[in-house]
Amino acid sequence: MLPPRLGVVVPKKLVKAAVRRNLIKRLAREKFRLLRSQLPSFDLILRLAAKPGIPDRRALAAEISELLQKLNHQKR
Repeated sequence: MLPPRLGVVVPKKLVKAAVRRNLIKRLAREKFRLLRSQLPSFDLILRLAAKPGIPDRRALAAEISELLQKLNHQKR
């Protein structure tokens, strides 16, 4: 069984500053790394669809973690 893989897309159109785009990508990769063993064997793409508000690391990390947890619960 292959391990799950993650692709992250943060459009420059939605987040102008490279520092913020990279922060979002880092947070997504870290949360994915922590939950990887619990996730189903899928190729996942995390794409930012709306412009985020004020950059709050904890809120972003919590939302990403919540999305991955939802995926984990759907596999059962």
